[in-house]
Amino acid sequence: MKRLVEKQILAWKDSPRRKPLIIRGARQVGKTWLVENILAKQFDSFIKIDLEKRRDLHIHFSQTLEPQTILGYLELATGRITPGKTLLFFDEIQACPRAIMAMRYFFEQMPELHLVAAGSLLEFAFGEISIPVGRVQYLHMYPMTFFEYLLALGKEPMAEYVRISPAKVDKHIQQIILNELRKYFFVGGMPECIKTYRDSGSLLETFQVQSEILDSYRDDFSKYLPRIETTCLDTVFLNVAKSMGEQIKYTRLNEGHSGQTNHKAVDLLAKARVIHKIPACDPSGLPLGATANQKKFKAALMDIGLLQRLCQVPVEMELQQENLLAMYRGKLAEQFVAQELLAWHGAELFYWSRDARGSNAEIDYLVVIDGKIYPIEVKSGPSGSLKSLHLMLEKYSNCPKGLVLYSGNYKDLPDQKLVFLPLYAVATLV
Repeated sequence: MKRLVEKQILAWKDSPRRKPLIIRGARQVGKTWLVENILAKQFDSFIKIDLEKRRDLHIHFSQTLEPQTILGYLELATGRITPGKTLLFFDEIQACPRAIMAMRYFFEQMPELHLVAAGSLLEFAFGEISIPVGRVQYLHMYPMTFFEYLLALGKEPMAEYVRISPAKVDKHIQQIILNELRKYFFVGGMPECIKTYRDSGSLLETFQVQSEILDSYRDDFSKYLPRIETTCLDTVFLNVAKSMGEQIKYTRLNEGHSGQTNHKAVDLLAKARVIHKIPACDPSGLPLGATANQKKFKAALMDIGLLQRLCQVPVEMELQQENLLAMYRGKLAEQFVAQELLAWHGAELFYWSRDARGSNAEIDYLVVIDGKIYPIEVKSGPSGSLKSLHLMLEKYSNCPKGLVLYSGNYKDLPDQKLVFLPLYAVATLV
């Protein structure tokens, strides 16, 4: 499988400004695969130390943070580690927070060593140590995008069209791609799910893998104890998924616990990167994050396939929907756009909301392209029903035009300052 971050990790290897690298992301998004199958092949030797399994090696980090001393002990267990020729990989590094601390000293005292680490609950480990700010680099990994899914299924020509402006793509091709997107809604972007679907062609087998991944996340929830009750986290996780596209109200997420407890649960799930918070902001200027309202937010799950499995979406019925925007009341389409924007645009995502007496308005997402703010609506209706979008474009003259993602073909309506794009075209908004 080809991943978009391959170029970034190979560029890290040869960079003269290289620092130890920490790959961040939720469980099973492909962090370890990337190191073992792409990066490791660039070196004469490869040493992998899984710090969750090799807890017997933790003692070497507890006694000292001196790189030369630590390497001496590690070599006894793993074999020769030669700076410049060996790739040293600390997997599941969150299991040994002191190993994270040691990375700063590897940068300062042994910069010629290629050191990479990966972990899935790093924010929890960061709470126990002093983070080596400025001494390490980070690489964020997300589930596989629709583009990567198409490559994995051997549909390279279709994948190439996904990256081309739909204004230049034949209408029939746009519809063929939208039809393939329907399958991605249910397979999702988790690498093991895509591999299972590719090899078996069975959605049922793919759903089984999704259930196993969700079970593994629930097992992880127990690691958050005694921070919060596992049952509370599980309920909040489910209800956040069901609230896709809606402003989150803590008290409604779990009636059996207080709003404060539910708030804590949401924050923990966001730290574990299984959900992503999308705060409201004022689009009058940049950066968008400067006006973000952290108390007013929506949330997306990390993956569309996991969302439909968690919510037990009736697949047989929803697959019969002709309009992708109608599937699961539009929640799958909004989830798709959110995770594609995060994968292609970066770690932050915002939306716009105005609460006024008798005149509420909301825009699904805001994106910055070439230094300009563009509102994005995920809608199935005609342009006349886009009241919030028209209102925002009138109110904020700094926004050049509105972008509407829907189940149809490309349309440019310059007189209304609107561009309609087929739903799959999120990848072109870079």
